[in-house]
Amino acid sequence: MISISREDWELASFIVTALGLPLAIAFFAWEQHKERDNEEEAAYQLLSDAYNEFLRVVLEHADLQLRSAAPLPDPTAEQRERMLVIFDMLVSLFERAYIVAYRPRMRETERRRWNSWDDYMHEWCRREDFRNALPLLLRGEDPEFQDYLRRVAEEEGGALIFPHRFTEGASHA
Repeated sequence: MISISREDWELASFIVTALGLPLAIAFFAWEQHKERDNEEEAAYQLLSDAYNEFLRVVLEHADLQLRSAAPLPDPTAEQRERMLVIFDMLVSLFERAYIVAYRPRMRETERRRWNSWDDYMHEWCRREDFRNALPLLLRGEDPEFQDYLRRVAEEEGGALIFPHRFTEGASHA
């Protein structure tokens, strides 16, 4: 039978401590990073699904021509009301995306995910009717998000004005 001395046990303990502990810490950090990435991907997927649901609503209201480049000429009061509700849904979705996905400093994966939302915001802010409704739609939203979306709107079409066109004849019960 092989006998192990106390010195051998101490050496083995030292090796385990010197090599095993840093390895365990590195593995733990890697697992935490992987878990955080999975959570971020899940949040991004939920937001993406919500945007797809929003697009279904837009499709259900095709008469509003919300996917065309130009605003609907001379919308009725009922059409203006539906547009406002749909635009409000969109702003709420954009705010959620901003709060969940935007960071001043992002890793490459975070930046790629955020760029999709930034592209959507720029696309919608090119619409004059959406841009003009923003002062009304942004009331009560997160202040940093308001600033961000206002900057996007100004990049796409100039300074925001109060949306008289949307408030005329629209009922706000």
